[in-house]
Amino acid sequence: MSAVAPPTTAVGPQGTEAEKRKAIRRAIGAGSIGNFVEQFDYGLYGYMAPVLAPAFFPQSNQAAAVLSTYAIIAIACLFRPLGGTLVGRWGDRVGRKKTLLWTIVFMGVTTAMIGALPTYQQIGILAPLLLLFLRVIQGMVSGGEYVGAVAFIVEWAEPKRRGYYASYASNSCFLGILAGAGTAALTSWLFEGPTLDSWGWRIPFLLALPLSAVGIWLRQRIDESPEFIRATEGGADVVKAPIRDALRTQWRPILTFCGVSIMLAILSYTWVTFYPEYLTGTLGLPRWMALTSNAISVAVLIPLLPLAGTISDRIGRKPMLISGAVACIVLVPLAFWVGEGGTFGAAVASQLIYIIPEFFLTGIVTVCTAELFATRSRFSASAIAYNSSFSIFMGITPFVAALLVSSFDTIYAVWVYLAAAALLALVVVSTFMTETYRTHLGADKFTT
Repeated sequence: MSAVAPPTTAVGPQGTEAEKRKAIRRAIGAGSIGNFVEQFDYGLYGYMAPVLAPAFFPQSNQAAAVLSTYAIIAIACLFRPLGGTLVGRWGDRVGRKKTLLWTIVFMGVTTAMIGALPTYQQIGILAPLLLLFLRVIQGMVSGGEYVGAVAFIVEWAEPKRRGYYASYASNSCFLGILAGAGTAALTSWLFEGPTLDSWGWRIPFLLALPLSAVGIWLRQRIDESPEFIRATEGGADVVKAPIRDALRTQWRPILTFCGVSIMLAILSYTWVTFYPEYLTGTLGLPRWMALTSNAISVAVLIPLLPLAGTISDRIGRKPMLISGAVACIVLVPLAFWVGEGGTFGAAVASQLIYIIPEFFLTGIVTVCTAELFATRSRFSASAIAYNSSFSIFMGITPFVAALLVSSFDTIYAVWVYLAAAALLALVVVSTFMTETYRTHLGADKFTT
């Protein structure tokens, strides 16, 4: 049976309750900053894809160039399982803090280097190859960043408030996407026409350097997670081969997480990366309107996620996940139908409907990233699970969505793609998932 969390009311080092709460807030900030930088880059790249396309690919076919730009994301994400597994192994061996310090350095440097790349007109085919190389490096590092940050936050959190605290990791992702959208919109407004196409697009990518510097400062100021210290005190539970241990003892929760998270990956990255381009390229909405409407919906969702986390701390993770899967099937086609109005108001309304399943899923999948796995190999197991499902579908969804619309001439083909993943999630959650919201972090969740 699943181990029940002990009646502990505080976490972290010895001290007053206020000091412990302050330490948790610092852990949230230190863990979340890397997610912010990662999603700032990802959102920025997605939103700027139509501008990046002619810079890195031949201009003879704009549609093919945009698809190629999205394809680079997809290819890079295929390397996330490898990178995440390697980073996860390091995180289980030497600790969360040291590993997360290095990941944010690499993410910041590679994102800034994209802003310094020569274009296709300058060096030909080497331009997209260099872009692909940098995004592969980013993908490998990012494959360990998110799961490590979630593990770090959850391992610091009070046992009965893990959903609430983990929601801030989700929020940091959306804040990064919102910042990417806002920066892309502002850049498009400030540098219109030839200026944007020639050098204006570079500036947002260079902003990753100061953002990463802030992240390094935050992560240097926080201690290792109390749960990791407890589990590895005296070397008692340090696994020499965490990847092998994860595959041998955690394979059921790995498969369970994969079955659930594919749905969220398709839902989220259709919304934040593909849908604004659909509003512009297919429905004819001005780009600034498409980006602004998307930013509004993200801004509405952000303050709601802590509420979703709190609800899940009270009723459990499974009811929230089931509600989210049903909402994907029922509400997403309604959102697409509303968006076909082709106005700014219709774009905003459609995305406000779209965020309802996001409310039920985003923070809950986030906390499950850590809760499903035992401490001794949590980083490795969650990296394998997350990157074998969420990361791959995160990367391929913008490309697949664009291809589906191009092939079937309707955005409802994208809904069918999402609905299939939602049906899979319903089966997995209802049949195979063990409830995790009251389990002890150090225990195997699927032991009998």
